[in-house]
Amino acid sequence: MQRPLQAWYDDAKHATWKSPADIKDVYRNASFIGNNRVVFNLKGNTYRLVVAIRYEHGIVFIRFLGTHHEYDRIDATTV
Repeated sequence: MQRPLQAWYDDAKHATWKSPADIKDVYRNASFIGNNRVVFNLKGNTYRLVVAIRYEHGIVFIRFLGTHHEYDRIDATTV
């Protein structure tokens, strides 16, 4: 799990995401679920990463990281 997460972190650290379209340019499988939440599938969709993004400030908050099964147990729009 470390490599996929590190790769995502490196991308996010250097990104200037101003809108969901900017994310979709790089992560075609990213899902936008409301409340400025984005779900990224990591390691062949084995893991899910939920982040909250403040586009106007360029800040990304990691809200959840877990298996696909664990993701099914949360409300990703409020986590």
